[in-house]
Amino acid sequence: MHTPDGFLHPWMAGAFLLIAGAVLAVAAMRARDSLTEYRIQLFAVVAAAVFAAQMLNWPIPGGTSAHFVGGAFAAIVLGPHLGALAVALVVAVQALVFGDGGALALGANIWNMAIVQAYVGYAVYATLANRNELLAIVASGWIGITAAAASAGLQLGVSPGFTGEFIAVVAIMTGGHFILGIGEGVLTLAGVRLLDRAGVESEQLQPEGIRA
Repeated sequence: MHTPDGFLHPWMAGAFLLIAGAVLAVAAMRARDSLTEYRIQLFAVVAAAVFAAQMLNWPIPGGTSAHFVGGAFAAIVLGPHLGALAVALVVAVQALVFGDGGALALGANIWNMAIVQAYVGYAVYATLANRNELLAIVASGWIGITAAAASAGLQLGVSPGFTGEFIAVVAIMTGGHFILGIGEGVLTLAGVRLLDRAGVESEQLQPEGIRA
């Protein structure tokens, strides 16, 4: 759901760059004490997997695109702080190296895909995991990407390119990703289960992640 350059007010682009940077700085400090060699290696694996999956995307109305984001997947595997950092790294590389989303919208895209989806997705997972883990994983991806899309829709709705179309833009972004988010939830489950089969160690639910 990359938001392209030129779709946001310059002040909004700058504000989200500062806000996203501040949140990621706190996330880095919170995750620092739990870093081990194993978790660093897992971070690299998750970031690479998310990067590869995000390369497959398709356009949707509203000037943006839909694709597997992986914020909830990264948060479940690494914990919300490292998960957000992993997706932020992917989004930054895509913007600065491949021009996907662009540099001016980088802060907004990191906010939506790395921060909103990772933390909302993890909150959903943490709420449901003790009742039904399979449902928790699917719901985390589904609700996480819907929340991220709603955030992107709000940003686009107040942008110069969509004057007077605020409700329509938010509805299209949120509704479209609510439907497509079922696929995000299924892919989140597939990713977590694939790591399980690959021998990633499982632990009890904790802020540092359950599979690290």
